[in-house]
Amino acid sequence: MSEIAPECPDFFLRHRVLLEQAVTAAMSRDHWTRYPESPSTSVYGADAPKQGEAVFQEQLGAPFELPGHPGGTAVPATETSPYGFPLGITYPRVAPDEAVTAARAATATWRAAGPDTRAGVAAEILARLNAASFELAHAVQHTTGQAFVMAFQAGGPHAQDRGLEAVAYAWAEQKRHPGTARWTKPQRKGGPLALDKTFTPVGRGVSLLIACNTFPTWNGYPGLFASLVTGNPVIVKPHPAAVLPLAITVRTARQVLAEAGFDPNLVILAAEGPGDRTAAALALHPDVRIIDFTGSTEFGDWLEANARQAVVHTEKAGLNTVVLDSTADYRGLLGNLAFSLALYSGQMCTTPQNLLIPREGITTDQGVRSADEFAADLAAALDRLLGDPARAAGTLGAIVNDGVLKRLEQAAGLGRTVRPSAPVEHPEYPAAVVRTPLVVRLDAEADREAYTREWFGPVSFVIGTDSTEHSLEIFRSTVREHGALTAAVHSTSEAVLAAAEAAALDAGVHLSENLTGGVFVNQSAAFSDFHGSAANPAASATLSDPAFVTGRFATLQSRRPVPTEETPHA
Repeated sequence: MSEIAPECPDFFLRHRVLLEQAVTAAMSRDHWTRYPESPSTSVYGADAPKQGEAVFQEQLGAPFELPGHPGGTAVPATETSPYGFPLGITYPRVAPDEAVTAARAATATWRAAGPDTRAGVAAEILARLNAASFELAHAVQHTTGQAFVMAFQAGGPHAQDRGLEAVAYAWAEQKRHPGTARWTKPQRKGGPLALDKTFTPVGRGVSLLIACNTFPTWNGYPGLFASLVTGNPVIVKPHPAAVLPLAITVRTARQVLAEAGFDPNLVILAAEGPGDRTAAALALHPDVRIIDFTGSTEFGDWLEANARQAVVHTEKAGLNTVVLDSTADYRGLLGNLAFSLALYSGQMCTTPQNLLIPREGITTDQGVRSADEFAADLAAALDRLLGDPARAAGTLGAIVNDGVLKRLEQAAGLGRTVRPSAPVEHPEYPAAVVRTPLVVRLDAEADREAYTREWFGPVSFVIGTDSTEHSLEIFRSTVREHGALTAAVHSTSEAVLAAAEAAALDAGVHLSENLTGGVFVNQSAAFSDFHGSAANPAASATLSDPAFVTGRFATLQSRRPVPTEETPHA
């Protein structure tokens, strides 16, 4: 491992205990968090909310400064807040070849630094991002449409926890083998053969992060930090509508890298203007060896098929499914499910879409409820949850783009509408486009074409089936064919729960059982819950597990004979 220059801070020494705690937490899978999720002044300081908002406001309508960043011209402003105003921020423009060249030139000293130093720098970046959580919250809110509290939590501390989780896995996997070893082989005659061996984790090459519009930091941080800690420079390609959260991240990373004595071009922002195909150009560059992507199935499939020179990690679309069989807490089930459908207007890759229920109904503590009665009860639960406009706005957030509105309009023409989507006036942002969830009643046989495609947004289908067994059959087959990121089951029968668990294992999807309280199917906790699964078509990786990091580096060895005077005697 290379020595850190005397004038540079030793971030590994500063954060070593934290890194060890993170590795232990990832192994135990119990609740653990480093970054408090509450936007409380008692946690982040009395001035933090005002300072974060002031920094965000000062950035509007101005160029985003990244000192020393490659490129000379600017990408025009592409971001408009879903709450009704343009951000007006321009970003540095860097050509794909220029970005890759600069990233490669920064690699050698970073590789030589070793896993400890790299993990320490990453932990310091995360610490500073946590200190900037209020600034990030406003940036996430006004690029994704999330309500402020959700933007603070998901875009700040929860994303930072996911980043630290990736750091922990990357650090631990690189240290699985010793850095040096002396190998001795006894011989019948003469002294033993002896070699000194060195084992060095070496990154695959330039890493490309292609981020999404809805969760740029939460989905982006795992790949960013996993690649960085395993010795790879990272080119960050944000969604044109959600650049600011990742621009803040890149700026912070570059500042810490420079302070630590490294080339800040280890992290580069590749913003793109209208009509640019920056992601595709970078993805096919022969020196781009790792790709992390969150977004549409179409482009994810294209990356997997065409970026053959790279290890490609994708999170795409899927058919998140709930199997309803019976419950001992019907009111709790309805409230939990209603919140899951309404949170961020269903604009989460984990929101349930297909609710499978026998047409004749399910047994509950309030009697048997038919599929039609359940659909009406769910609509009523949504009405109760969203009856107050201020509370509704805080839960729903704003619609992120016109594509969601178009799907919402199309879905309203399917089946029988049980609960129409309706506009909600936002109390703070009159220009915000806010919509309540649409609930549509479908039939398993007649409407299969409709529910076997993803309807990203506030769209859910109550699908009548022949029986619970039929529901499980549909669950297994549709997820195996089309993928899913989440699944849930409600049943008082251990036999049904066991059958659902078996179906989930066959389909390759994570399963939640009988959620009726404060844990929701579309939320996952870092260091405990796995997100995504390479076992079904909706993703090719899991956030985070050893497989997510091990393909980003190789352990290379060098060996030399031990000098004769040091060779141990037989």
